[in-house]
Amino acid sequence: MVSHILNSEVILYVSDEKLSARFYSAILRSQPDMIAPGMIEFNIFDSFKLGLMPTSGIAKIITPILPHPNDANGIPRCELYFIVADVEFEMNHAISCGAKLVSESADRNWGDRVGYITDPDGHVIAFAQKNV
Repeated sequence: MVSHILNSEVILYVSDEKLSARFYSAILRSQPDMIAPGMIEFNIFDSFKLGLMPTSGIAKIITPILPHPNDANGIPRCELYFIVADVEFEMNHAISCGAKLVSESADRNWGDRVGYITDPDGHVIAFAQKNV
């Protein structure tokens, strides 16, 4: 089956886009590919981007139909799941960059070794290694 979706981007709503940009630059080991007023983007793969948008900007678009994103601070609603070569290395690196540890890396019942952290806004990030 061929998908009609040509590219994809996950956009995280962040309280401080400069702080978040520094954090993601550090854990991804790359600089943003696009910086514009109200949006910062990292090209993770050719067809996948990670965007950072300030909550103040998106609130202008979605409220009052939806709650202001600040009302959900601290409540995980999604996670970024990154498959990596060395989960312990990535976990230690992310924590040294300011990530908060949520769950140490461990073998999970779906077959991956996974550790969980959060970014400065509380978005959950999983680093996973495929068990062989």
